[in-house]
Amino acid sequence: MSVPVGGASSPFFAVGGTTVDRSPAWAREFAISTFGTNDKPALFIGMSILIVVFAAIAGIVEQRRRPYGSAILVGLGAIGVYAAVNRPDATATYAVPTIVGVLAGVLALRLLTAQLWEPETGDPREHSGISRRTFLGLAATTAAVAAAAGVVGRQLAERVAGAVRNRSAFTVPTVAAADSAPAIAAGTDIAVPGATPFLTANDDFYRIDTALQVPMLTTDDWRLRIHGMVDREITLTWDDLMSRTPIERTITLTCVSNEVGGDLAGNATWIGYPIKDLLDEVGVPPDADMLLSGSHDGFTAGTPIEVLRDGRDAILAVAMNGRPLPFDHGYPVRQVVPGLYGYVSATKWVVDWELTRFDQAQAYWTRRGWAERGPIKTASRIDVPAAFARLDAGPVLVAGTAWAQHRGIEKVEVRVDGGPWQTATLAPQYTVDTWRQWTWQWEATPGAHTLQVRATDLDGVTQTEVQTGPVPDGATGWHSLSVTVS
Repeated sequence: MSVPVGGASSPFFAVGGTTVDRSPAWAREFAISTFGTNDKPALFIGMSILIVVFAAIAGIVEQRRRPYGSAILVGLGAIGVYAAVNRPDATATYAVPTIVGVLAGVLALRLLTAQLWEPETGDPREHSGISRRTFLGLAATTAAVAAAAGVVGRQLAERVAGAVRNRSAFTVPTVAAADSAPAIAAGTDIAVPGATPFLTANDDFYRIDTALQVPMLTTDDWRLRIHGMVDREITLTWDDLMSRTPIERTITLTCVSNEVGGDLAGNATWIGYPIKDLLDEVGVPPDADMLLSGSHDGFTAGTPIEVLRDGRDAILAVAMNGRPLPFDHGYPVRQVVPGLYGYVSATKWVVDWELTRFDQAQAYWTRRGWAERGPIKTASRIDVPAAFARLDAGPVLVAGTAWAQHRGIEKVEVRVDGGPWQTATLAPQYTVDTWRQWTWQWEATPGAHTLQVRATDLDGVTQTEVQTGPVPDGATGWHSLSVTVS
């Protein structure tokens, strides 16, 4: 029923989305730290369990104290209606799937419990069979639900198939040699077994966003409305975008939820269109200081305008590692901005730009207590050896990754058991907008040891030892791990 109305009108996804939207920062961080990129499946499983529990309770209560079981379903339906009509861009029709679902649920509940109900006394009684009327009612209800499910299933399958065909037919724009990403020099990827590759495969790239349903947009569907504090409002179509000159850049992205030593970072080669050029075309007055970008799923990010116009390669990306963007990563268009955490810059499925001010508007996560501007902090990580590894005494290669996007990495140091810092060997710096790999040779001695790493950026600032969590503007501290040498 929700398919013709709109995917976000599904009570399951509407309640799930509202749960995510209304969750405090600590709850979000708990979900990500506990489940990582499986936070959405964990939410779905938890919701499914709760639905089964409430359905069982409603059945028991309806049998014993009719119609209180039906009242439970109506109460749950009211929550679903509230969640649906309060989704981004929702209309009154978003309430219809929940209302229909509740009516069907109440009907089924009453039919199933009718055989156990004695109308004259109001007491439950044993019943050896099912009445003809009840059987016909159940049969009709089942047939109607099956027919509706078939129609909805076909519509959904056609929509998904259409989006998949559209993406398959998309030809990645050709980039002129002058606008191509520089070649990756020998040694930039240290190629150490177990270490993070320099380029992250699309399937391995982390995904953290608020979309419980991945939008399945086509290039025909896509529009970008640019409005607010501009000289000229425009709506950009796909053909408008394709008529522009693309550039190719390799850029590392990082999630603000990444814990010290975490893996919520990835490096890819993107093809897209400079954001600065679009801002210049619409005309942005000096007093506008924020680009509030909006996703098809309702997410918003507030990006400082000065960052988008300071010469860095902020782009509307349409391709990732030589292929059309994956649906999970924003097909057909997403933002990529070097040097900023994703929550203030990396809007996927982007369809709306409002030029405004930080003192007049708030984005999705800043309304929930996160910092407004979100520059990425210098970070470093030990990839090899793994935590709690058992090693042989003698030469041990320690390797890892460090990043300080749009500043670059100047130095990485490693120490053992709190001893003196030792300078690691850095791989070539590709650009200041990508991470940098490093290695260090350790003469390991028998015993239990703790390894630590820290990085210094090209501004001369070294990572702080102070351990802080991701809220409100990114985690800090030195990554450490324990190993045993025999």
